[in-house]
Amino acid sequence: MKPIELIPAIDLIDGKCVRLTKGDYASQKVYADDPVKMALRFEKLGFKRLHLVDLDGAKSRHVVNLPVLRRICEQTSLTVDFGGGVKTDEDIRQVLEAGAAMVTAGSIAVTKPELFMQWLEQYGPERMILGADVRQGKVSINGWLEDSHESLPDFLERYIKAGTRYVLCTEISRDGTLGGPATDLYRNVMQAHPQCYLIASGGVSCLEDIIDLQEAGIPAVVFGKAIYEGRIDLEELLERTQKN
Repeated sequence: MKPIELIPAIDLIDGKCVRLTKGDYASQKVYADDPVKMALRFEKLGFKRLHLVDLDGAKSRHVVNLPVLRRICEQTSLTVDFGGGVKTDEDIRQVLEAGAAMVTAGSIAVTKPELFMQWLEQYGPERMILGADVRQGKVSINGWLEDSHESLPDFLERYIKAGTRYVLCTEISRDGTLGGPATDLYRNVMQAHPQCYLIASGGVSCLEDIIDLQEAGIPAVVFGKAIYEGRIDLEELLERTQKN
């Protein structure tokens, strides 16, 4: 069984580490005042990657927490992928210049597909992650505040055919609930697109959830609330999932 890539998440509001439930901004809970210290903790534990989400940016439709991204990139060696509010050429340029290795873009792929295609060509598939945030089978946009008419299968088919390799898929109804991931959904995506590097997100509550994803052949997983709520022993997680 292949190791699954483990990607802890830091979600930002007002420069603090927070978590929402099902994307509801009214449900936010602050877990740490200093996201840089949290990132340093992840690095010390042995994680190599970080998913950093600018929730302020997603809501306001422009990047807000750029200083936090810059500090994390300066003070850690983590490979950071950044999402939230990336809407323009200037946004993506600033995010990459601040040190992000990869950019997650979802809303723009729905509202301005030609711009996402331009970024895919300009920066390459190794730096662009397609954000596919799903609610009742449809792709949601702008911090999950709006639902589009895009069905997930059509959305993925179009962009994977165009050269997208990395896809971050979040089942919104599971996100922040600690109710378990949508493993069947992710398995179906991998069966339809075996060449895709799928990053599963939403609902992880315990070590066994991640092992289930690993056994289903999912390449990577993003998780956050289960860490902050102390539901996963991170050392045991690394030991059990990173063996060939």
